[in-house]
Amino acid sequence: MVKRAAFSLVVALLVVAGYAFPASSLTGVAAQWTDPQADIPAYHPQPPAKGQVLPPILAGRQLTGPFFREKWQVAVYQEAAQIPNVLYQLPCYCRCDRALGHHSLHSCFEGTHGAVCETCAMEEAYAYKMTKLGWSPAKIRDGIEHKDFTSIDLDALGRS
Repeated sequence: MVKRAAFSLVVALLVVAGYAFPASSLTGVAAQWTDPQADIPAYHPQPPAKGQVLPPILAGRQLTGPFFREKWQVAVYQEAAQIPNVLYQLPCYCRCDRALGHHSLHSCFEGTHGAVCETCAMEEAYAYKMTKLGWSPAKIRDGIEHKDFTSIDLDALGRS
């Protein structure tokens, strides 16, 4: 019984260590702790290649049900559908790249994750707002990396 408990503890510690040290940063573990910029979530530095079709963002009747009870939940998906190439070039700081295998902020809106995660929703709303102001994806990414998206009021979205 003690051996089983010790084994379970070791496995649990290895799982936790796996999240603390993602495979992509093993070559620069020391830098991860000293330079926050060394640990940027997954994103694509360029727009999709010409002819590349991105997975669809949920839309229409898909924006109903238990994941879409608040107006902001529907609003962020409607906005996301207007700027898919921008979202493709942005990281998501909820770290769904580690937990869910997402490749960029775009991935969050291919399923219901963007509706249940306020970080994803605020980043999308920030990206949409800045895109409408003429900002480039690189400039928006810089703002997201500096956590400027945290000023977004989700409850204000979707109001007429």
